[in-house]
Amino acid sequence: MSNLVGGPSQEAQLGKGAAIPALIVGVIGLIASSIAKGLAGFYGALLAQAVVIIFFAVHLLISKAARKMDPTAVMVLAMLSYFVKIVILGAIFLLVLINVSATTLNRTCFGAVAIAVIVAWLTGEVRAFFALRMQMPLPEKK
Repeated sequence: MSNLVGGPSQEAQLGKGAAIPALIVGVIGLIASSIAKGLAGFYGALLAQAVVIIFFAVHLLISKAARKMDPTAVMVLAMLSYFVKIVILGAIFLLVLINVSATTLNRTCFGAVAIAVIVAWLTGEVRAFFALRMQMPLPEKK
């Protein structure tokens, strides 16, 4: 759904506002991790960036799909999607822990880059949210 002037949807604008700083921080993290820990640092940073961006992008897609839903249903959908994402994230971490050696993927670089990209994404999303001045839908009075 597009906004009033026919431009990109609010979710797309939020996504762009969040993705740009997250990608910039992610690339800096890739470079720093590669210099500090070599190929294992590169792989750790790359996986961290991919997991964080996918995690947050799914949230934006769900919010776009739920735009016209009842606020109570949106809350249920948000909580369910959060739970599913946490379970999938835990499964990814478990698979990496079991199947990938620490010499192949540096876990310290993974953690540091993941935290940095999370902070960059959330900061960009909040900044974009305030720039959009979105009106939050309220339930109709009965």
